[in-house]
Amino acid sequence: MVIIFSSLRYVDASETIIVAIWVQGEVALPLSVTSASMKLEVGQPLTMQVEIIGAESLGVRGLCCVVTTRDRKVVIDPGVALGFRRHGLMPHPVQVIASERTRGLIAKALQGATDVVISHYHGDHHPPVDANPYQLSVKIVAELCQSCKFWTKGTEDLSYNQVRRAKALANSLGRILPIAEGMSEGPLSFSSPVPHGERGGRGGNVMMTRVEDSGDVFVHASDIQMLNDAAIRQIIAWQPNIVLASGPPIYLPSLTLEERKAALRRTLQLAKKVDILILDHHLMRSKKGEQWLNYVSSLTAHKVVCGADFMGLRRNLLEAERVLWYKRLPVPEGWHRAYARGEVDLLSDWSDKVERIKIR
Repeated sequence: MVIIFSSLRYVDASETIIVAIWVQGEVALPLSVTSASMKLEVGQPLTMQVEIIGAESLGVRGLCCVVTTRDRKVVIDPGVALGFRRHGLMPHPVQVIASERTRGLIAKALQGATDVVISHYHGDHHPPVDANPYQLSVKIVAELCQSCKFWTKGTEDLSYNQVRRAKALANSLGRILPIAEGMSEGPLSFSSPVPHGERGGRGGNVMMTRVEDSGDVFVHASDIQMLNDAAIRQIIAWQPNIVLASGPPIYLPSLTLEERKAALRRTLQLAKKVDILILDHHLMRSKKGEQWLNYVSSLTAHKVVCGADFMGLRRNLLEAERVLWYKRLPVPEGWHRAYARGEVDLLSDWSDKVERIKIR
């Protein structure tokens, strides 16, 4: 797939916004949700190019992107996953198609990459050593990243499992993974640890990344979920044009009304300071999350979008639609075990079926 970016102006009565758009390529999946109608005018090419590869609005779990400057190609969070079990169901084959495609795009992005950033050690943000069949294996990354420079989150404030994954990744890559928190080098800057969601939560902390080129600033805020003020203060201090972050986990019953109100307050606060705020990941795991995004977008002259919107693609919330996919295209018993053993020709068996089915 060929991705070409241009500078575009989103035009409405009150706002002009710089966005990137996907203008040439091939979509291998049915796209079931139409993104908001936009009037776009082509402007001058951006020096910095931003491509979002993996996110829930693109059919998989993750927050992987590639940022290309004049002399650097930075891959951030090269991981992908599928919710292993949601609503009592394993991933539908249409999700597995999305996973395979995303894994291929990440591998392609890693070719020629100068820098690889890992914000934390959850399996949808880095390549695990013990990857399940739907994740990106560290073996692929090790082969492609022999000359890449790694920038990684420290492990002092992480859970036992994340520390174990970090050590296993370093061993598999055959190198020491430098701690980048609080550092700056060339166009790259990295935050001190900020909470993964709410402060004191089980997710520990994450590292945010700032990339600057010719006056354009992009921030990858990882899994902050708009649930803590420290991350928002740091992002605003960095003065970005474009921010990519996980939105609040609306799908979780444990998210209180007070937390939702606070997440909305922070989102509106940040949207006032940037040209484009891309919220995805945890937010887009449910239709209610998508509704929340649409509402916030309407309050901000459409400055708040999801990853698919930013890329000029239709939304593809496959995890949110898992139950519907099982109803429309039942999965044979034993299919997942056969896939794990490499006995399934996924595209041959499912592509024709998928093309004929529309959830909406």
